[in-house]
Amino acid sequence: VEPYPQRFLRVGSSSSSHWELMGDAMVTTEQVRLTTDMQSKQGAVWSRIPCHLRDWELQVHFKIHGQGKKNLNGDGLAIWYTKERMQKGPVFGNQDLFTGLGVFVDTYPNEEKHLEAQKTRYTTRTQRIFPFVLAMVGNGSISYDHERDGRPTELGGCNAMVRNLNHDTFIFIRYVRRRLTIMIDIDGQHEWRDCLDIPGVRLPQGYYFGASAVTGDLSDNHDVVSLKLYQLTVLRSETEEKEEEDEITLPSVDNMDLLRMGENEEGWSSIAMFFTILFSMLGCFLLIVVGLIVYSHWNENRRKRFY
Repeated sequence: VEPYPQRFLRVGSSSSSHWELMGDAMVTTEQVRLTTDMQSKQGAVWSRIPCHLRDWELQVHFKIHGQGKKNLNGDGLAIWYTKERMQKGPVFGNQDLFTGLGVFVDTYPNEEKHLEAQKTRYTTRTQRIFPFVLAMVGNGSISYDHERDGRPTELGGCNAMVRNLNHDTFIFIRYVRRRLTIMIDIDGQHEWRDCLDIPGVRLPQGYYFGASAVTGDLSDNHDVVSLKLYQLTVLRSETEEKEEEDEITLPSVDNMDLLRMGENEEGWSSIAMFFTILFSMLGCFLLIVVGLIVYSHWNENRRKRFY
């Protein structure tokens, strides 16, 4: 594992010139503040130089804090490896329909609040605890569903209680042999905790790293203390080299259909349960009706025999 030249973002370091600020982002003495704890802010920091590494590891030291109480804060922070850079938009301050990888620290449950307004709730299987970390791979034509917190297109994720902590918080993103691994260190124990591990992720070389954040009616301070990129030396067999010799030109995920099938099964579980109960009740009702008809016929025949 070797630090990749000119890919460290640390406030006050000489490599800071290789990064560019956008929007409301500002440099303080300790971090890059993407947004302040005020409404309707969005900011970002982007690398000026594309990354041409085959295997890499990114460690992000970040902090999210503010005056808002739980679920009265927002909206979150995103880490990017994309073809596009310096583009404002609705996805945590970056453009929608992006091309590449987005890792989101989502601090506000949009879908849950929408369901509460409709007086409906998640099932215990689908309810999430926020903040929530999730990942998405876009190919330039896939939209991030903000109202559903990215569920239709996510690769996976984990809950991460990262707000208003007195210790450091980190996200670890590794891309090796077309496998995407994300871990978090948020408990102050200097230990990585698994978040997601997905094989078959195809990311082209030559994209840009960045981080962005946005606030709406609710707000938070979203800070990036450092972004550290490492070049990984990975030994491959001849078979692996042959499998990966084709150049990747468009981001994709080999098993995305299977992931979506699993999500659909989870989403349909409550509907399936409803119909199961409904048909069971109808079946019981029909049995009772048939039983009453049979009993009435038997009772009538019994009376006729007596007369």
